Amino acid sequence: MSHQSSPFFQPAKAVKLALFLLILGGAIWVGKGFFDQSASREDTPENQVLPEATADAPAKQAKQARKDRPARTEAQKARQVYRWYDEQQLKLNPLSATFRGDHRYDDQLPNFLGAQWRAKAKKLEEDALKRIQKVDRKALPHSEQTSYDLFVAKRKNALEGFQYPDHLMPINQFYSLPNQFAMLGSGSQAQPFKTVQDYQNWLSRMDGGVVLLDQAIANMKEGQAKGYSQPKVLMQRVLPQLEALLTDKVEDSLFWQPVKNMPADFSDEDKARLTAAYRQKLTEEVIPAYQRLYDYIKNDYLPKARDTYGLYDVPQGKDWYAYKVKTITTTDYTPEQIHEIGKQEVKRIHQQMRDIMQRVGFTGSLQEFFEFTKNDPQFHFNSKEELLQAYADLKDRVNAKVPEIFEIFPKADFEIRPVEAFREKSASGASYQSPSADGKRPGVFYVNTYDLKARPKWGVENLYLHEAVPGHHFQLSIQQELPDLPNFRKFGGYTAFVEGWALYSEGLGKELGVYQDPYSEFGQLSAELWRAIRLVVDTGIHQFGWSRDKVLEYMYANAPVVEARAVSEAERFMAIPGQALAYKIGQMKIKQLRDTAENELGQDKSVVRGFHTQVLNDGAVPLDFLEQKVKRWIADKKAEQAAYASSPDTP
Repeated sequence: MSHQSSPFFQPAKAVKLALFLLILGGAIWVGKGFFDQSASREDTPENQVLPEATADAPAKQAKQARKDRPARTEAQKARQVYRWYDEQQLKLNPLSATFRGDHRYDDQLPNFLGAQWRAKAKKLEEDALKRIQKVDRKALPHSEQTSYDLFVAKRKNALEGFQYPDHLMPINQFYSLPNQFAMLGSGSQAQPFKTVQDYQNWLSRMDGGVVLLDQAIANMKEGQAKGYSQPKVLMQRVLPQLEALLTDKVEDSLFWQPVKNMPADFSDEDKARLTAAYRQKLTEEVIPAYQRLYDYIKNDYLPKARDTYGLYDVPQGKDWYAYKVKTITTTDYTPEQIHEIGKQEVKRIHQQMRDIMQRVGFTGSLQEFFEFTKNDPQFHFNSKEELLQAYADLKDRVNAKVPEIFEIFPKADFEIRPVEAFREKSASGASYQSPSADGKRPGVFYVNTYDLKARPKWGVENLYLHEAVPGHHFQLSIQQELPDLPNFRKFGGYTAFVEGWALYSEGLGKELGVYQDPYSEFGQLSAELWRAIRLVVDTGIHQFGWSRDKVLEYMYANAPVVEARAVSEAERFMAIPGQALAYKIGQMKIKQLRDTAENELGQDKSVVRGFHTQVLNDGAVPLDFLEQKVKRWIADKKAEQAAYASSPDTP
């Protein structure tokens, strides 16, 4: 349900767009491709300056060369700015490099919560904007103008975001700095533990982690003094997460896993040295830093934390939320408009659910049908293993049908893993982490196996389509594998596009050979309904001041949701304002554009394949950019059809 890029840190999160790499947001959205040729872009034929005319060259060719040369020169300048910015970002955000598979900075972890780092980050955005504005946009070819416009908009958006002090509320139960630090240190994510140098790198990086944990405390103190506090209920969820990472024996720590799994080819001397070094670092520095954070939150922060839930209740809160809405949806919709759209979509989907009730012969009310689908044992898995296997069984089944409606495909593969036990109680139902850029680390589809009754069988197919194929894994991997995208687009994204595509993908089930029974169709509708409800409750919380109880009441009245998921999702909306709006807003736009394409060009599957290529072959873009692109494609295809129809050779 969410896309993870670098779940610990993303540049976009630092300036609070969308992401965390989605993904984001980034997220934001890091590390999932193969081809990174931007560094040699200037040497490609389309960027080379054509020669002047010679005695052997026609005058027409010389004239065209002079015409083309300025555009290519300006394109080179723009690409140079993008490469410079990308490299500066990697130096400033070395975790982003690690998640890409770029291991030059694996030993570094800067204090990105500190004032000095934030000043550097802001200056980088200012300098990048100045540099790109020296490029003559009008002299760029159309494809390069798109990159130019996106780069400028991202820099301006980032600079606007610096007025909102997200660094003063650095921890919550959903995007948790201490959790992600532990996951990196466990060896289960992007941080490599294959060589002796890898182990040395993490020893150095742990020093930065300790500084960050202590900086988080300092920032939370400053935040509460200025009126910026997390909701109390969210920080109550953080305590058990931290407690799970505080072990009496270092050997039981998640951080000890790399020591337990040290490669057999290490020398006995290296094994002994590294084991001693890890033991000392963990017992004397890392675990005590976690204990300090736990004690501070429990004894000092929680008693002063606010009892309200929405962003509206902090200084500049409504302006901050409006900024998030604009940034995350890439639209001009106001929170009030989105609230109403959500209500309308809930009503529409309810009617489709009533149609399914009639098909299965259920005679009660819609709410009674919700209770039946939640509680009847036929819809429950018997074990975590059975749940995971259900997802694994879909892989070959879906892959066999994908070529019928797609003509471009990712090279990267993915794994299916359960959410780690220490975070499963507060994690969402599923999430996706992108593969590394070099292809050595596959993508990961995380499945939450906590509370099996909250993970019904009818919800498996739509969730697979969302997180894996043709959803997040498909789209994000293709984006990373596009050879001509500059890195800020290849490793970046827009939440409304990324999550909108994933939700749109859920609607492709019948075309991909799933949703073969009414209850699976109900599962797809339930997932779409959930995203419509998000429009209502996210704006309800942060714009209209809804209480936690009101949010839960609305969920229970309008969706087949058990308490564990309802609570987790409600608190997620509180933790990451605006992110939940991206799914439905993005999906509605993509679906609208497909409907337009089929109405204009016909219902043939070749039109669907072509449409999907148009959506995917430029990476994530704002929704208005996508609309312009698809409409140009439709116009071009109609012109081709007209030319073919009028050709004297047409049979």
